Amino acid sequence: MILPAILQQNIETFGEYTLLYYQGREYTNVETLRQARRIAAALRKTGVQPGDRVMVCMPNSPEVIFAYHGISRTGAVIVPILFLLHAHEIAYIARNSGTKLIFTGSLVLPKIREAIQDLPNPPLVVVVDAPTGDGAVSISDWLADVPADPPEPEISIQPDDTAVILYTSGTTGRPKGVILTHRNLYSNAATTAAENDGERDTTIGVLPLAHVYGLTVSNVLLLTGSSIVVFPKFDPVEVFRAIERHRVRFFSAVPAMLHAMVTHPQADQFDLSSLERVGSGSAPLPLTLVEAFKQKFGADVYDGYGLSEAAPIVASYRKDMEYRPGSVGKPIPSVEVRIVDDEDRELPPGEVGELIVRGENVTPGYFQNEEETRRALRGGWLHTGDLAKLDEDGYLYIVGRKKDLIIRGGFNIYPRDIEELLTEHPAVAEAAVIGVPDERMGEEVVAYVVRRPGAEVTEQELITFCQDRLAKYKTPRRVLFLDDLPRNGVGKVLKTVLREMAKDVELRPAGQGEAS
Repeated sequence: MILPAILQQNIETFGEYTLLYYQGREYTNVETLRQARRIAAALRKTGVQPGDRVMVCMPNSPEVIFAYHGISRTGAVIVPILFLLHAHEIAYIARNSGTKLIFTGSLVLPKIREAIQDLPNPPLVVVVDAPTGDGAVSISDWLADVPADPPEPEISIQPDDTAVILYTSGTTGRPKGVILTHRNLYSNAATTAAENDGERDTTIGVLPLAHVYGLTVSNVLLLTGSSIVVFPKFDPVEVFRAIERHRVRFFSAVPAMLHAMVTHPQADQFDLSSLERVGSGSAPLPLTLVEAFKQKFGADVYDGYGLSEAAPIVASYRKDMEYRPGSVGKPIPSVEVRIVDDEDRELPPGEVGELIVRGENVTPGYFQNEEETRRALRGGWLHTGDLAKLDEDGYLYIVGRKKDLIIRGGFNIYPRDIEELLTEHPAVAEAAVIGVPDERMGEEVVAYVVRRPGAEVTEQELITFCQDRLAKYKTPRRVLFLDDLPRNGVGKVLKTVLREMAKDVELRPAGQGEAS
């Protein structure tokens, strides 16, 4: 149950085949292993030891996968970073993790240089796609003295050794480094792969490999003998082309990507008839989007649930499982879940409480953060901070984040209920609902809405739409319009940004006033 074994097992089980497609080039699984071993040899020659942290910060590319498998072979720890982060965020992570070496690309290099300039012991920077200098080295120069096909490093790696430190997005303060062991990642990928019924396919890699969702999906593909078309960024037209060319039947995405595909004007110009289903995660999936995607492409969209601390998959839909609208499926085998109240007492089916998780996939804690570790891992269970419920048959429903719960006049309001309703309006493309402080009611409800292209709708019309379908206390006090909702690198809506934007919003009784 260690990551280096996954690629070796893939070759032994399936033989040599094309594993990666990238911008007109193809790489086999054997080439991938050879590159990983070369990187591992160079890391050891550079002085990287087991347990040292090595950062990978660049857009998706084959080199990201080569680096991951090379780092893991030395017993060092992968620190994957979204290249979209600000230099200040990268600097904090490099300092907190004690990063010894950074793999990056020319696009991100200026940001990396800015991030490490004030570090007491700046890490070596290896650039994968261009010659360089000034404290950085090109990967071709760095690998120049390494044999073309070096042997596997003789390193003793144990399942409970740290494999990855994955930093959270930091939207509520300093990012926390989630420790994931080889056992955490291997077991989660193996459990997911076992549900695949031996199907070998070519899929598309639009998820950031720096995110735990993309990282685990890439491991699942190796375990199932599948191939992947890697994209440096999400481009709907390029995705359409790849689905058509490779007859893709299944891929994983986030809701923002699915929305972009459904609304893209060129979608009808491609043969996407091979597409059967899409797995969605990382952010709430509106039911209206599920229906629109099915109608547009004839493919089913299945929501799932996971989080970085669970490596990440907790619940999903598997083959032949009954679809229940609003549910993220059932917990995957080997993962236990409970719904508890504020005193950690288990709640009966149908009642909303905090979701807690237990299994081999659950993190042992946060890097150099004992306080957060104690808070999140209590009584042997991971406390997710997510509000959820289970039905009588064990299907899981995510209601929202515990910190996003709105309490107005003593009544609990779950933002997702209002968001789902708003997206049913024909003029609304997306919606996000937050609570803002109010002296009289404690909190008031504010909705941010993105209109569909060419659609016209006023604040009053949407408030009336909600009043006709919701209890009065749940109706938004204000509906404000944006061109786009603020999101992080994996498409999750940044409600902290919306709360900051709402600080100066004038609250008034629902039903008064026109569009803002």
